[in-house]
Amino acid sequence: MSELATLARPYATAVFKRAKETDTLVNWSKSLAFLSAVISDKEISAVLDNPKVVTDQLSALMLDICQGQIEGESENFLKLLIQNGRLSLAPLIAVQFEQYKADHDGYVDVEVLTAFAFSQDEQKKFSSTLEKTLNKKVHMTVIVDKSLIGGVLVRAGDRVIDGSIRGQLQHMQKALQ
Repeated sequence: MSELATLARPYATAVFKRAKETDTLVNWSKSLAFLSAVISDKEISAVLDNPKVVTDQLSALMLDICQGQIEGESENFLKLLIQNGRLSLAPLIAVQFEQYKADHDGYVDVEVLTAFAFSQDEQKKFSSTLEKTLNKKVHMTVIVDKSLIGGVLVRAGDRVIDGSIRGQLQHMQKALQ
């Protein structure tokens, strides 16, 4: 997986730079999300994996599917991915592009696993605390995970803050061994 992310990075970087230059971050975000969704479809994935499908056929198929959803430079980008045999990287490119966009816009997507659901007030307070800790605006997704026993586990990009009872018990177990 990390090898694929490494292959996707130059494409994501180039698209992000171009989107900034042309002030089209939102359009590129939508185009990449749509392309990612199309490629994640099982039937399309089967076509991509079929060695009998030639580049021209694949290009015509993808342009037909994406008609009205991607245009201009996004179409050219799609053709480039197909020519280079990198179309399967589109979902990873989209994820990396969104990370660059979030950094540029000054926010971070945060996943919070909690043993118990937050009330509205608790969620606002926790979001405010995270914003101060991370020095960025926070877009928070809360997921209830009963296996945590208590506390929270926060994932913000590559940063993990483990304040769960399960995590503390695992830490104590390692210390005792």
